[in-house]
Amino acid sequence: MLFWTMSFIEILILRRLRGGPAHGYELRQRVEETTGVRLNNNSLYPALRRFEEAGAVTKTTQPQPGGRPARLVYTLTDTGRELLHDMLADLPAEHAGDEFEFITRLGQFSLISPAEREQVLGARARAVRERLAHLRRMRDQADASGERWGAIVVAELIHRYSSELAWLADLTTLVHRDDPAEPLARPDAREQP
Repeated sequence: MLFWTMSFIEILILRRLRGGPAHGYELRQRVEETTGVRLNNNSLYPALRRFEEAGAVTKTTQPQPGGRPARLVYTLTDTGRELLHDMLADLPAEHAGDEFEFITRLGQFSLISPAEREQVLGARARAVRERLAHLRRMRDQADASGERWGAIVVAELIHRYSSELAWLADLTTLVHRDDPAEPLARPDAREQP
């Protein structure tokens, strides 16, 4: 299988191609409509070129009426499906702290096995625990130096990451359920009804 550092953008491109062949502009629209992530041509076309070179996508020419230039249509191959699966099932330590990398994989959990889901959740939990340890050290420094505003910010970040750890634990319990149709919701206690 292919190994190079992937970004969540490349996962999104392959995931949208899994829905059927598309030309570049259509593929960009699919990604943007389903994720809200703005995809520019400097990200899209180099990724498609790498995928084509790796055999993950094929490119065909589609004629257009009225003498307009032909469109290039990209189709996901079996190799591309395997690559997408492998990318979703792996959250390397260097990417586990990146929220977009994690959320992109989490949103596609239906495409990977329970054991693979558990590995991704575990990688994220380890990254969050590391960040919490760092933030607690920062809190101690802010408290010792009397940095009131710094302490406020760090306290909020500690709250957020502690909440995420609890959420990750809840998600881990869903991993092996046959039908996690009702995901666990963790309303923020500070939200107003």
